[in-house]
Amino acid sequence: MRSLAPLFILTVGLMAAWQARSAEVAPRPVVEGVAQAIADNYYDAAKGAAVAAQLRTEAAKGNYDRLTDPRDLATTLSERLRPLDHHFNVSWSAEPAPAPRAAPGPSAVAASGLPRMDPIKRANYGIRRVEILNGNLGYIDMRMFAHFEFGQPDAPARKAIEAALQTVANTDAVIIDLRDNGGGSPAMVGYLTSAFTPKGADIYNTFKGREGDRSEAPVDWYPAPRLETPLYVLISGRTGSAAEALAYTLKNAKRAVIVGEASGGAANPGGPVQVAGGFSIFVSNGSPVSPITKTNWEGDGVQPDVAVPAAKALDTARALALETVLKTATGPAAQDARWALESLRAEAAPPATRPLADYLGAYGAVEIVQVDGRLAMKRGRRPLTVLLPLGGETFAVAGESGRRVVFERDAKGAVSAFEAIGYEGGGSRFRRSAAS
Repeated sequence: MRSLAPLFILTVGLMAAWQARSAEVAPRPVVEGVAQAIADNYYDAAKGAAVAAQLRTEAAKGNYDRLTDPRDLATTLSERLRPLDHHFNVSWSAEPAPAPRAAPGPSAVAASGLPRMDPIKRANYGIRRVEILNGNLGYIDMRMFAHFEFGQPDAPARKAIEAALQTVANTDAVIIDLRDNGGGSPAMVGYLTSAFTPKGADIYNTFKGREGDRSEAPVDWYPAPRLETPLYVLISGRTGSAAEALAYTLKNAKRAVIVGEASGGAANPGGPVQVAGGFSIFVSNGSPVSPITKTNWEGDGVQPDVAVPAAKALDTARALALETVLKTATGPAAQDARWALESLRAEAAPPATRPLADYLGAYGAVEIVQVDGRLAMKRGRRPLTVLLPLGGETFAVAGESGRRVVFERDAKGAVSAFEAIGYEGGGSRFRRSAAS
């Protein structure tokens, strides 16, 4: 029996599209609801009242009357409000807003009868990738800051970030990538900051709001902070809100080097307020103040210490980290970092090489072949090992800068052998077969 799931999904999608096209709204009541939500909830009561008054005046003049499509009305209001606070955002949905849920689980069932998906869990609590890069650099790619309550050591989001930090615990430097991180929970900001700064340091933002002040400092502190490990944070114009807070705090504390482009400039946290007709507006209910700068990054964004295009931020941070490690590293650790840096630079600017045909042929059990314009080692049923030129007769193993292949030439200039070596020393030598 064929599954009806694809048909069900298609039908739901078509119904949603039809509802969006067929829905019409009276703009003035919606604008009034948005204005009231701002007046009631914005962290600065005087500014909130002023913004609400402006919206009401514009609505009374008929500025929004033509926007009967709810999607157009939401977009126009968002664009109107965002210059006043980068967190302002009006949205509309044909579906009713879901009721709050305390703790979503796999047994939760949506109104459709299908299991309710937990998008935060599905996104691995914002942690997209954790990796050990060449040269023993730790890399954590975070796409959002998932919330957890302090005092709950088994909270899934807390366990997820602790697992990521533990994975990179033995690296020589750490890179945290926030280039595609739109923000999230201040609790995650405080806890992650405490993983690299002294306990109790006076570096955390204080949020000013109608109901008093609250600190971003964690209630629980990361138990094993890495105070001396070189730290790099990558940002872009997409980096927003809580992700900006992490970069801003670490930058002001002089604990991390910020690399990339200026961030989005959305400093003031808050949450969605429901408005009649399927509309909601995100309203800021607080504004952070740094104890170091006495201000925040609203509008201007966090400024990088090393300004480069966002697409080049990771390679730039890798090079900076390896250069820093080499200032103090000794022995095999220094060799590993040096080789990783040389490979990184060679990938960015490939050196000139001799004709690849010079190297092709059999070397005992190993064969040097050409694949897509590059040399590669072939040995039995093992996967091909691609070689990247470093200059002269030296090549690095692609993806593993700690392994190299160095070719030798005889008195006549013909390639006669190669040696496979690792950064820790030692290696194996393979003589070229006579037939080659």
